[in-house]
This record gives sequence, structure tokens and C-alpha cells, in this order.
Amino acid sequence: MATMGTEFRAVNARIWTGFGRTLGILALALGSSVMAPDAQAREGNFIRTVASSPPPSGARQLCRQYSWACSSKASNSMSSQQEMQIIKKVNRQVNATTRSVTDQAQYRTRERWALPTSRGGDCEDFALLKKRDLIRAGVDPSKLLIATVLDTQRNSHAVLVYRSASGDLVLDNLTNRIKPWSATRYLFLRMQDPRRPSKWVGVFGRS
Repeated sequence: MATMGTEFRAVNARIWTGFGRTLGILALALGSSVMAPDAQAREGNFIRTVASSPPPSGARQLCRQYSWACSSKASNSMSSQQEMQIIKKVNRQVNATTRSVTDQAQYRTRERWALPTSRGGDCEDFALLKKRDLIRAGVDPSKLLIATVLDTQRNSHAVLVYRSASGDLVLDNLTNRIKPWSATRYLFLRMQDPRRPSKWVGVFGRS
């Protein structure tokens, strides 16, 4: 992943511009109605997108390289319970069988998004492999979104987000636990656009 400062500066302006617009809209809406507490809780279970954003530097050719990584084709072949069973299995399996190797050590470059090699991969490579394996297993690709974050040490990091009916869950190479995004203690910066995964959006999400 790129350094924390580079990632943060690239997104910060777009986030706050979009967030300002969002606050204006919310202020107008609150003048006429108040959101019910249960609706507010449900909304908080999902990462909020606020503005379009360029992709991370290593992901600019992602859709051309891996068309499945940007698929938005919806599928309803499995129940949510079946999907969760597969998601837990794939998350554990990829974490257990893939070694962590930086792009600098493997490719002699600062940032490259690709499936792990026999040597391993870094955080976004883990996320890509999980996304590919989950799609192959029949999980709806429109629910699988790669996101960039700042981790608990405020280092740049990438995770895979599973958009369940009840909220966004995070698959992370740093843990086998699948957590709600709000329980990760991460600062979410960018994510594939849920409506069009070939595009990226800035997000406003501090867990």
C-alpha cells in the first residue's frame, strides 16, 4: 500500500467537499422530518459514500486486468446464511495459505494490485483473491467491494467488504474474525462504488 500521507491527501479534499454537500442535504431534510432511531441504526451499519474518487494508484488497470473484480452482476442463487458460511471459510483459507509479502519486496515497486503469486501478496492482493474465490463459489459479486483504509496504527491498508442485508462486514488479512465495519477501528477512505464497482468513491467512515 502507498504511505498514509499519500493516501489521505488524495482522498481528503473530495471527502470533505462531498461531506459538506451531504450535511446541507441532511439539514434540509431534518427541517421537515426526523429519521426514526431504528432507521438511523440501520443506516449506520453501512459505509457512507460521499463523492466520486479516482481509484488507488495500483488499481487503475484493475478492471482491464481482472474483469470479475469490477462485476456488478447481481445473483440471488444463495441465501444470506449460505453466503456467510462460504465467506467465513474463504476468509480463513486465504489468510492461512497466503504469505504476506510487500509489493516492494516482490515487484520492486511501491504499489501494484494483483492476485498473490506463489511467494504471497500484500493486503490488496489478499482482498482480490478472496473476492475472486467468493465469486467462483457463487457469492453475489455486487456485494463484494474492495476498500482502502487507515488501520489502527494509521497505516494504509486494504480490505474486502461484504455488503450483507444487515450491514457492511469486513474480511481482513490481519484477522480471521469477520467484523462489522464499525467494529474495525479503521478510518475508511475509498471503496469500489456499490452501484458501479468499476468506479471508486470516497467514503466517510470512522469506526
